[in-house]
Amino acid sequence: MSERTVAVLAGGLSHEREVSLRSGRRLAGALRAVGVTVREWDADAALIERVRADPPDAVAIALHGGEGENGAIQAVLELLGVPFVGTAAPACRRAWDKPTAKAELARAGLDTPDWVALPHATFRELGARRVLDAMVERLGLPLMLKPDQGGSALGAQVVATAEDLPAAMVSCLAYADTVLAERFVAGTEIAVSVVHDGAEPHALPPVEVDVKGGVYDYTARYTPGATTFHCPARLDPDQLARLQETALAAHRLLGLRDLSRMDAVVDDEGRVQILEVNVSPGLTDTSLLPTAVAAAGRDLGELYASLVERAVERG
Repeated sequence: MSERTVAVLAGGLSHEREVSLRSGRRLAGALRAVGVTVREWDADAALIERVRADPPDAVAIALHGGEGENGAIQAVLELLGVPFVGTAAPACRRAWDKPTAKAELARAGLDTPDWVALPHATFRELGARRVLDAMVERLGLPLMLKPDQGGSALGAQVVATAEDLPAAMVSCLAYADTVLAERFVAGTEIAVSVVHDGAEPHALPPVEVDVKGGVYDYTARYTPGATTFHCPARLDPDQLARLQETALAAHRLLGLRDLSRMDAVVDDEGRVQILEVNVSPGLTDTSLLPTAVAAAGRDLGELYASLVERAVERG
């Protein structure tokens, strides 16, 4: 691998820029540690000229939110003919839009909390109070509100009372034009990463998310000590196996490639309820994919180096 040159893309202009920069630094360091020549590039107006002037063997995407996960950067790299680690542009778009992904998962018979997705204009045109009342009547309380597109739990919050809904909707709409209202599911929060560095994709050990404050929001995700992670999760072997099978099924169903991370809740009846599937998992010191990689006895740099080889072979 010492002969490979990899450009790590991080930063960008999304709300998750700072998290992406942290992911990029960690990935760059992990690749350098296994002998890869690394260039650290921002996803800015100079990117295309950088690629054309000095094309790397492959690109490793450490972008989160916006263009890093919605297929935009992937489409540009495809236009330029540059191999990259990760999912192709069309499947990125499908997974990035949470209502679209949830609908596909539900059609395939996989469990995901009941939901409705409504744009800002609907509340304005039909009357916010009437729409919110209908939402509560259908989905009940508490509700999980989140932007229909986005990551790092930005704008996401649990709403326990109808009185709190209007303010929560305003907060959520600061991050997207459409709100996804989802029936809140109590249970054990789990993340399962899938990697495809061999003949077939395989699921890494499930990570249990134990949040001190009770909600795995942006602060809990990126503040050291705010959350305790257990890997493998403290569940029985049958549940762990079912989680891994579900993550693999979601990865394949959505047409994902190289790596993904399923976020789910094991509810009180033992069902795996899929919350979302992420095509560009975080790589910070508090992120879940590196935790699972370490629990599997793997090295993050070696894993990504093997994914780089897969990308180069695809051309």
